[in-house]
Amino acid sequence: MELTLDLNKRYSYADYLTWFDDVRRELIDGFIKLFPAPRRVHAEISHNIVWNLGAVIKKNKGNCKVYDAPFDVRIPKNGEHENKKIFTVVQPDICVVCDPSKLDDAGCCGAPDLIVEILSPSTAKRDLFDKYIIYQESGVKEYWIVHAKDKAITVFLLQADGKYDNGQVYEPPGKVPVTIFDGYLIDLEDIFS
Repeated sequence: MELTLDLNKRYSYADYLTWFDDVRRELIDGFIKLFPAPRRVHAEISHNIVWNLGAVIKKNKGNCKVYDAPFDVRIPKNGEHENKKIFTVVQPDICVVCDPSKLDDAGCCGAPDLIVEILSPSTAKRDLFDKYIIYQESGVKEYWIVHAKDKAITVFLLQADGKYDNGQVYEPPGKVPVTIFDGYLIDLEDIFS
């Protein structure tokens, strides 16, 4: 039986849990956003970043966990953790969660410490605007936007006022600091090779 959903209707996470199909989708303030599977270069870059972040965590025996899509991140508002009161569910390309209390069998409920989105034509507007605002307002400490075509990463850091800074661009042959790991550096050649 094919699932038919109204893209103009507002849904909650409780509704989302009833959709048993293979379609990748997110909820942005209750409204469905669809997106296709990533391209090969996108997948390679994602793998390289996950591997590097995982290596840092393992080397430092940290408690953080790194996840790649599809992995549901629920963004509750006003402390509401009840499924029918959560209206934003995103699937970042990569996220790092250092607070184990935010993790459950369904994924993450609350702001991860670091989120990485790899731009593609079908998701660029959402990643650069909608998700930027969601991640900033929910308290994601570090937000990376990867420009695969240009081989560059823009890193936004959450400031004391709850707003992201203007962002810093990193390009090969340089290194990108992982601020949540005390500025540990990842070689950009390892990401874009």
